Amino acid sequence: MLCEVILRVSKRLSKWVEVPWGVGVGLVSPGLPLTLNLGPDNTPTCPAVLIWDDAREGKDSKDKLVLEFTFTKPVLAVRMRHDKIVIVLKNRIYVYSFPDNPRKLFEFDTRDNPKGLCDLCPSLEKQLLVFPGHKCGSLQLVDLASTKPGTSSAPFTINAHQSDVACVSLNQPGTVVASASQKGTLIRLFDTQSKEKLVELRRGTDPATLYCINFSHDSSFLCASSDKGTVHIFALKDTRLNRRSALARVGKVGPMIGQYVDSQWSLASFTVPAESACICAFGRNTSKNVNSVIAICVDGTFHKYVFTPDGNCNREAFDVYLDICDDDDF
Repeated sequence: MLCEVILRVSKRLSKWVEVPWGVGVGLVSPGLPLTLNLGPDNTPTCPAVLIWDDAREGKDSKDKLVLEFTFTKPVLAVRMRHDKIVIVLKNRIYVYSFPDNPRKLFEFDTRDNPKGLCDLCPSLEKQLLVFPGHKCGSLQLVDLASTKPGTSSAPFTINAHQSDVACVSLNQPGTVVASASQKGTLIRLFDTQSKEKLVELRRGTDPATLYCINFSHDSSFLCASSDKGTVHIFALKDTRLNRRSALARVGKVGPMIGQYVDSQWSLASFTVPAESACICAFGRNTSKNVNSVIAICVDGTFHKYVFTPDGNCNREAFDVYLDICDDDDF
């Protein structure tokens, strides 16, 4: 399971990667000595969320268990910030205060959400939550800071796609949301305040399943992975760095291919095993003009690539982390 890979290698990744808030279905919360997982057997079909305190002394995992949330239906995803934890079920999302004396703050009904799609802004200034809206292809945004617990607020909806949403991500300040549909050819970015579309990025022309979309820490870049085995990197701060179709130089074209010609293609890309699902995130910058992206695949492989603004992309590190030690060593 992908969550197992994340949980088992997270401590080793901490020196390289900006751990994104809400990676997969299990995560390590930045700034908190806590790990969480979905159920005791480490599967995303368990109706429970268990949280351990890694800093607590004790040899047995039961000695480190500090919180447990149980439900009547399977938990599909979990998101955390320093003061809240969000638990996603197929048709409902729960928001609890966290970590001391958790209490339920909000409960949102959703359309069928079998992937548990949801993202939570980690910013101290903005407590934005995003998840698929009731209308096909739409996104619903809720400002948890301005919504009173126990009350319902008017939905803030963005009509992002014509087909169902397949992937969604917020940047760290919560000012921009990125999403892709089940078709997987385009990634659209919207201003979370005005709801206006900011830019449209093209992953490719063939349909694909997107596994992950993530922003860099300063929102200068965006990365995305899919079942095509390619991780794409796009420029956001200076979109002129992104590639364009050669037809864009021709001038006016017919309406059928106009959108294709105007598309922005990735600045850089690299490949991972196509048969292995993977997630990606940006690493810590080592210099001003050199950035890095880290991809972790379900087969336990770790890939680190560095790229420059001119599109050069080279592998810097590779490793395999599954079965390298006993779980007790973590």
